[in-house]
Amino acid sequence: MQEEKLLSTEQIYSGKVLKLNLDTVALPNGRTTELEIIRHPGASAVVPLKEDGKVILIRQFRYAAGGFIYEIPAGKLDPQEDPQDCAARELEEEIGFRAAHLELLTSIWTAPGFTDEVIHIYKGTSLEVGKQNLDQDEVLEIVEWSLDEALARIQDGTIRDAKTIIGLQMVFGR
Repeated sequence: MQEEKLLSTEQIYSGKVLKLNLDTVALPNGRTTELEIIRHPGASAVVPLKEDGKVILIRQFRYAAGGFIYEIPAGKLDPQEDPQDCAARELEEEIGFRAAHLELLTSIWTAPGFTDEVIHIYKGTSLEVGKQNLDQDEVLEIVEWSLDEALARIQDGTIRDAKTIIGLQMVFGR
């Protein structure tokens, strides 16, 4: 089979977080189609682990999700920003900790059917107190859970955020 090929693109919308394009694409099967694609700069996320084995999560208000959800600290990449630098920045901004060690666990496509967004997920260890600096639109509280509590919250549906589930399961191997 041949590769897909971009024939044309039209930018429908450009905002501060994303762009929406209408792309005309020749597919590997030889057919041509129009695809609505959200272009996103990507993001980084961190599973912050304390020395006592507890994980630090945030309970954050997410309008699109209809209320508060549990997440690992995360944020959008700035232009030309290294994903590890983004992870370090977001960790301190959201929970007020710096990690002496950041280890890349994986990079995931969030929803490849309609967006090119990739989230780079790190494990953060040897945490040191820093300074929390929330953005104006961030409404959150910090929670700490043991491994068993965090995994139980995935199983009972309390944690439904994909990057958080993947990060926790990769760190804790379950």
